[in-house]
Amino acid sequence: MNSPIRRLSTLVALLFGALLVSSTIIQFFQAKDLNARSDNRRTLLSSYARERGQILVDGNPIAKSVPSDDELKWLRTYPQASLYSHVTGYYSFTYGAGGGLEASSDDLLSGQSDKLFYRRVSDMLTGNKPSGASLELSLDARAQQAADQALGKQRGAAVALDPKTGAVIALVSNPAYDPGRLASHDSAKVAEAWKEMNAATSKPMVNRAIAGNLYPPGSTFKLVTAAAALSSGDYTQESEIPGPASLKLPQTTISLPNHGGGACGPGDKSTLIVALQKSCNTSFAWLGMQIGADSLRSQAAKFGFGDQLRIPMRVTPSTVPGELNQPQLAQAAIGQYDVRVTPLQMAMVAAGIANNGTVMEPYLVKSVQGSDASTIDETQPKELSQAVTPDVAGQLTRMMEAVVTNGTGRPAQISGVSVAGKTGTAEHAQGAAPHAWFVGFAPADDPKVAVAVVVEDGGSAGSEAFGGTVAGPIAKKVMEAVINQ
Repeated sequence: MNSPIRRLSTLVALLFGALLVSSTIIQFFQAKDLNARSDNRRTLLSSYARERGQILVDGNPIAKSVPSDDELKWLRTYPQASLYSHVTGYYSFTYGAGGGLEASSDDLLSGQSDKLFYRRVSDMLTGNKPSGASLELSLDARAQQAADQALGKQRGAAVALDPKTGAVIALVSNPAYDPGRLASHDSAKVAEAWKEMNAATSKPMVNRAIAGNLYPPGSTFKLVTAAAALSSGDYTQESEIPGPASLKLPQTTISLPNHGGGACGPGDKSTLIVALQKSCNTSFAWLGMQIGADSLRSQAAKFGFGDQLRIPMRVTPSTVPGELNQPQLAQAAIGQYDVRVTPLQMAMVAAGIANNGTVMEPYLVKSVQGSDASTIDETQPKELSQAVTPDVAGQLTRMMEAVVTNGTGRPAQISGVSVAGKTGTAEHAQGAAPHAWFVGFAPADDPKVAVAVVVEDGGSAGSEAFGGTVAGPIAKKVMEAVINQ
């Protein structure tokens, strides 16, 4: 064999070897990932050949599949579509699964999860038609409805948790959208809806409760600052701290004022409990500089800041900046500068305080059920962290009760029920109206619900908005829906 033929033979052998290796990788190592891709047409066609599992709230479907007389066999439908759109997400033949549980729990709903292996084998042996598993959620339909109605047409979000378990009781993001428009089998209409939803300046497909462009928490973050101060052992709720009308910030010529321009107390001083009650900026800015950036970040981390959470949808981590000089630290201590949070994170702060300092891992799926309603899997409450001691949690609770009883949170008062809360009015852009916040829990002496509400750009109140007057009544409605059952 001459040299050119040998070289050609070697090249052909290498090419065949490369083909063998690549096909092996694709068929054996990448097969599962490729099948799981939401845009895999073959997988989608296969999944439409069987009934997809339901998503249930209080036993009622908020997403289900109904028979269809076309090639796809099943049509995904969404009763109460806009109310639960950010919970369910969408299941589209054109765009795959996205948004909410349709994407994050696709393997269960489609019946492809490893947890369903023995059930698939059983169906094959018995001749039963294969189907996906159903998800029973932890949501409370009345709390979800209350949050949605109270938000109305205002942009924002509301999250409610069971402080003792971490169960998500309500999760609303506004504006919402209709996932049924994306589930249609009319590809032209689906494409039109997709273009319209993604082009909307209000971003209806963004889940503001757990993701999107995160919010500055404003004065609700003073709970974290107060927790760090109390946990240091150097302060109690009765400690006297500075509270002038305006605080000169070091390393700059800028001063930080209180809202309204007045001092927090006689002689430019205030106790810690009164400072929280009045939401005194200068007191908490001073306090933040005293405890230091490391202590502030550490305390935030104990409440869940920075954690990669899934409920099972992915939650964007909330953040406190890594490098802070003294003026920046003063701003961060009152929830400004570059502190950014999700409403879920602030609900976790309130829930941790309500639960004697223990933060529970939030979850949305209560149980996984088979087509015969048998329970395949059930979520067990899990402790995420010990954010503060029970003693510190008790002091924070009393301070938050003072906010609602005699301070900025009066609009969240519930007759005959003790409510603990904190308001926030967060600046976020030059010339824009502030975001309005309220976080809290009730009853304060036996917490059943912790809540966080944010209303973007002051909602209907615009530049005249305050956290207590705009977000407080919304939080009140959600808490009432839970405790009045």
